[in-house]
Amino acid sequence: MTRPIGYFVHHQGRGHAERCAAVVNALPESQPVTVFCAKPDIFPDFTRHVEVITLPSLFEATGAEDIHDTTSAPDTVHCAPLGWPGIRQAMARMASWFANANPVLMISDVSAEVAQLARLCSVPHVKVLQHGQRGDAGHQAAYDGAVGLLCPGAQALAQPDWPERHLVKMHFAGGLGVDVKRPDPAQRATLRARMGIAADQRLVVVMSGGGGTGFASAPFGIAARAMPETTFITIGQMARDWHATEPANLHHHGWVENAPDYLAAADLVVASTGNTTCHQILAAEKPWLAVPEWRYFDEQIEKANALARAGGAHRLPHFPSSADAWRAAINTTFDTHDPALQRSLVNENAASETAQWLCGLVDQLLPKTSNETGDLHDVVHPIRA
Repeated sequence: MTRPIGYFVHHQGRGHAERCAAVVNALPESQPVTVFCAKPDIFPDFTRHVEVITLPSLFEATGAEDIHDTTSAPDTVHCAPLGWPGIRQAMARMASWFANANPVLMISDVSAEVAQLARLCSVPHVKVLQHGQRGDAGHQAAYDGAVGLLCPGAQALAQPDWPERHLVKMHFAGGLGVDVKRPDPAQRATLRARMGIAADQRLVVVMSGGGGTGFASAPFGIAARAMPETTFITIGQMARDWHATEPANLHHHGWVENAPDYLAAADLVVASTGNTTCHQILAAEKPWLAVPEWRYFDEQIEKANALARAGGAHRLPHFPSSADAWRAAINTTFDTHDPALQRSLVNENAASETAQWLCGLVDQLLPKTSNETGDLHDVVHPIRA
């Protein structure tokens, strides 16, 4: 029997789950896969058999915590509070699976603690690497202990501070988990008509992602008043401000299932730099005003910086707060737009190439007999650089 691959998926936002589904669906049907997640309902459809094990959340309190924790966490961990039964149960389920299933590989997307748990349990792991200031001991231990690093972004978006020892075992997968097929210009008129937008009407689409609390609406009221000839449509979660006065050319559509249609209809996009949002906009090849949201380890700030260095977006540290500043930001975004460069930052074959890379790691990790039989007594050969 072929030894399984385990896959831990963080349940904040949807990017982790979308990446997982894309990779798992691209793996050979003969490769067993077990997915661990606290919210199995966030996954897109799997097109093959996958075992899904529901875990307690590793970071959401339930009220069952039984120790008054006043300690500071050691530098080697990020989320390891004391007295949380849910954490004990989640880690025990994974460790028990390691012992019983004898996996060939564990993928962590993302948790430094899960990655280190795999290493401590003598299971090879692949760590998904995201942007951000991650030079701390916890991240570095997870990266150093991994047999491979998976970056869900193009190589052109690599941070300049990523060390060579990590780059040599890194696989870049720009657009992984996102539909990045080329836009069809013929659809633009149809989509705009469906939205009630005239063919010659300038349309700015504001995308507010699902990983946080959403954008505040007040800045977009200023933008819409500054440019009354432009229609502004927001999609996603918006935090309404009691003091905001919103003009008639600003429309809130809330959560939609067809975000790519809005991108195809848009003349310009305003959005933060979450993974799914990022690759959807790059694939749409639209002028992009990128404004990072707060995330742990400055993840979106570093992603926005990388996009700006590569020429994929016009970056601002925060939303403009005056009419003149909004006009300047929009004009600069149009003037610096390079659709061909944006297209180069996504890969339509990201999932299949990632699956091939993972299969290559498995082939390096185990001799053929061990991979087929799962015999715990077979010799495991180390990966050679």
